[in-house]
Amino acid sequence: YFIEPENYIVTRFINGRGIPPEVIKQPDYLTRVARKIRLFHVRGPKLNGEFNVFRRVEMLTKVSRSNNGRFPFDFDWIMQKMKEVETTLSKAPFTPAPCHDDLLNLNWLEEEVPGEIGEIRLLDWEYAGMGDPVYDLANFCSHHRLNDDQVRFLLNEYFGEADPKHFARLKLLWPMSEIHEAMWGTTQTGISKLEEDFQGYADLWFGRVRQHVTDPRWDQWLKVVQ
Repeated sequence: YFIEPENYIVTRFINGRGIPPEVIKQPDYLTRVARKIRLFHVRGPKLNGEFNVFRRVEMLTKVSRSNNGRFPFDFDWIMQKMKEVETTLSKAPFTPAPCHDDLLNLNWLEEEVPGEIGEIRLLDWEYAGMGDPVYDLANFCSHHRLNDDQVRFLLNEYFGEADPKHFARLKLLWPMSEIHEAMWGTTQTGISKLEEDFQGYADLWFGRVRQHVTDPRWDQWLKVVQ
C-alpha cells in the first residue's frame, strides 16, 4: 500500500532468512536465482522508469562534481572504458525488460516454510526500471563475486545455453555495475552527513573496476559481443 500525503509504503512481511553469499553461489541456488530473475524479466509489468547505467553514472558524476565529491586519479580513463562499452553495446541492441538493478546479497531472502523449500524473494525495488536484462545478471555476478564457471552456469540456467555473446555482454556490463556502485560512494562523499566510510566504499569498487577492464580478454569481449 502507498499512503499519501505522507509517502509511506507498506508491504507484506516476509518470514524469511538471508542467503549468505557462499550459499547463494551454489548450483541449486544459482538455478533458483536465474529462474527468479528471468520470471520478472519475462512476466513483470512494464515499468514507467528506465534504468540505464550509463545515464545513471553521468547523473552521479554531475551531482558529485557540484558537491565536491572526491574522484579517483584515473577517473577520466575509467570513463573512457565506460564509453567504449556503451559504443560497442549500441551495435548490439537489446529488448528492454523490467529489471531490478540492485541485486546485492541483502536483497535476497528465502521464505521459511516448515517442511518445505521456501520461495526466494527479492527486496528493495528502488532502482527497478526498464533496461538490459543482462545488466541484472552482471549486477548479481558482481555483488556475489562469481567465477567464470559460475557465470556460465548462471547463463545456462537463464538462457538455456552459455552463449559466447551473452558471456561477453555480461563481462562488459559487470564493471559498468561496479562503476555505478563506486559513483554512488563518490556522491556520498560530497552530500552525506553520515559518519560512514563512503570514500573506502568508492575506492573498493573502483579497484574492482580496474581489475575487470584490464582483463586480457577485454578486447576479445568487445569484438564477440557485436
